[in-house]
Amino acid sequence: MKSKILCVEGKYAGTPVFVEQLKAKGYKVSNALTGKDALASLASFRPQVAVVNAPSMRTTGVRICRALRENRRSLPIILIYDEGKELSVDDVAANEVLALPFTVRKLNNRIKSLLPLQSKNCLKAGTIQLDLEQHQVRCQGRKTHLTPRLTHLLAVLMREPGTVVNRDDLFREVWETDFIEDTRTLDVHISWLRKALEKDPRKPKFLKTLRGVGYRLDV
Repeated sequence: MKSKILCVEGKYAGTPVFVEQLKAKGYKVSNALTGKDALASLASFRPQVAVVNAPSMRTTGVRICRALRENRRSLPIILIYDEGKELSVDDVAANEVLALPFTVRKLNNRIKSLLPLQSKNCLKAGTIQLDLEQHQVRCQGRKTHLTPRLTHLLAVLMREPGTVVNRDDLFREVWETDFIEDTRTLDVHISWLRKALEKDPRKPKFLKTLRGVGYRLDV
């Protein structure tokens, strides 16, 4: 089944356009000429990724991204803008920001990193997706490869979201041993998982520590 891309793209002369190039890459593409058209397409087309080509509409694209995010919080968004324009990335409701010029290959790579995982053996908890076969996790627009042990550890936590999982129980399950006198290696693996999941591992949003007890996955 073709992945569905919503391309918000106008037709101003002299600006790069990507609708036809994305179709040539094998995507099912819906072209919305305005932000209003894009919002109307969300329910009928159900895109998996939105690409907002701001220069093609002679706009910054910021308001369009925010409107899309308000209507579908889980929709991954890529904003394309002119390199010469000032843009505060922190204020943009987009997962990826690309400054022109760039190749369609680069755009395609960004899209692929935001698409849902395709494996049938996949766990989902909130915005976190874990491919148990390919050992990949996708969270906040990033796709990260994990070791088999990290995959197992995250899977245990994802199967009990919002629940504190005891340190000893985690160690027994993931390391398959009853020797639990030293679980410091668990702490190291948790820190590696935070690097895969969190924007700021020092201030975790998802993977919380309850000192002396265990860990909880908040989704």
